[in-house]
Amino acid sequence: MAPAGQQERAALPCERGACERGARERGAGDEALGEPTAGRSFLVTLVVLTFVMNMLARGVTETFAVFLLPVQNGLGISRADITLTYSVYMLAYGLSAPFAGQLIDRLGARITYAFGLITLGLGYLLAGSAAGLWQYLLCVGLLGGLGSASLGMIVASGLLSRWFTTRIGAVMALPYAAIGAGMLILPPLTQLLLSTYDWRVTHRLLGAAVLLALPLVMLLPLGRMTAGSAEWRALRLRAATGARGHWTVATAVRTSAFWGLFAAYLFTSVAAYSVLPHSVAYLVEQGFNPLMAASAFGTTGMLSALGILGVGWLSDRFGRLSTVTVTYFSTMLGITLLILVMRWHSLLLVYGFVLFFGLMQGARGPIIVALVAVLFSGGGVGAIYGTLSLAMGLGAALGSWSSGLLYELTGSYVASFLLAIGGCLAGLSTFWLVPSLRDEAMGEPRTARPQ
Repeated sequence: MAPAGQQERAALPCERGACERGARERGAGDEALGEPTAGRSFLVTLVVLTFVMNMLARGVTETFAVFLLPVQNGLGISRADITLTYSVYMLAYGLSAPFAGQLIDRLGARITYAFGLITLGLGYLLAGSAAGLWQYLLCVGLLGGLGSASLGMIVASGLLSRWFTTRIGAVMALPYAAIGAGMLILPPLTQLLLSTYDWRVTHRLLGAAVLLALPLVMLLPLGRMTAGSAEWRALRLRAATGARGHWTVATAVRTSAFWGLFAAYLFTSVAAYSVLPHSVAYLVEQGFNPLMAASAFGTTGMLSALGILGVGWLSDRFGRLSTVTVTYFSTMLGITLLILVMRWHSLLLVYGFVLFFGLMQGARGPIIVALVAVLFSGGGVGAIYGTLSLAMGLGAALGSWSSGLLYELTGSYVASFLLAIGGCLAGLSTFWLVPSLRDEAMGEPRTARPQ
C-alpha cells in the first residue's frame, strides 16, 4: 500500500494539471493532451467557439450578395463575371474542404483555426486593392474559400463529435445556426458601411476585423478541445484495434451512404446558391430599396438560425427523413413566392420568401452532419465530412454560376429560380431512395482493414 503522502498527492487534481503544463513546456504538444471529463463551462466554451468561427466563416463571405452591384460597377464587369467570384469561392471551399478535414484530424484546432483566420482576413484585406477581376477572384474567391473551409462546420463537426455522443442533431445544429447569425449581422452591417465608405475600404475593414480575432482565439484551450473526451478516445482505440478498423475516408467512400450524402449535399447546394447570391440584386432590380433588400437577406439569416436549431431538435425526435422532407417543401414554397415578386411587387411576397426560404436555409446541414456522426461513428468525422463538403462547394459553384449565366441569357431570374426548385426535388429524392439515409443505419458492411 502506498504511503499516505503519496495517496494525497495522487488525489490532487492541481498536481495533475501541473504535470500536463510541464508536458506542454517540454514540447509534448497541446494537441495530444486531454482530460477524462469536461465541465459545463468547458463544453459551453467549445460550442460557443465553433459557433463564432462558423459565423465569421460564412457571414463574411455571404456579404458578397451586398458587394455584388458595387463591385460590378467599380470594376466595370458583367453580371456573369462578378458572379464567377462566388462560384470560385464555393469551388475553393469545396476543393479545400477535404484538406480542412485532414487538418483538424491530424494537426488540431490551433493550427486549423489560425490558418483559417489568417487566410480569410488577408483575402478580404487585399480585395480592397483589387484592380481587376482576376485579383478579386484570387482574394475573395480563392483565399475566401480556403479560409471559410478552415473555420466552419468541417472543424466544428470534428471537434464536437469528440465530446458529444447523444442528441447529436441538436448539438450540431448549434454551430450550424451561426450561418444564419452571420447572414443576419454582417451583410446589413456591410450595407451600412457601404453607405459611408466605398467597397474597397469596406473590404479592408472586414479583413482587419477577422485578423483581430486571431490572438483572442489562440488564448483558448484548443489543445484540450482537440484531444476529445475519454469515452471518444476509448471508442477510437477500440475501432482502430478491431478487425475492421475505424472509419476513414478510404473506407467511407466504398459505401452507398457516403455517396447518398454527397448527392444530397450537391443538389441542395445547387438549389440554395442559385438563389442566395442573387437575392439582393434581384430585389433591388425589382425596385426595392438596397438597404431593405440587404435587410431581407439578413433576416433570412436570422430565421435560418431558428430553423436550423428547430430542425436539429425535430430530427432527433421525429426522424431525419420526415424532417428533411418538410424543409425541402418549405424551401420550394419560398422560391416560388420570390418568383411571383417579379409579377406583383408586394412586400408580402418578399416576407413570404424570407419566412419559408429563410427558415430552412441551411436546415439540411445539421441533418447531414448528424448522419455522418451516426453512420461513421468512431472514425475521422472531420475528414469524412470535409470530403463530403466538396459536394457543397461544387453544387454552390454550379448553382451560383448557372444562375448568373441564365440571367444573362434570358434577362430575368425565372429560369435561375426554377433551377433551384429542381435542385430541391433532386435532393429530397436522394434521402428517400438511398436506404442508409432513409433508415439512418448503415446498410452494408465496410471493407476489412488491410492487415
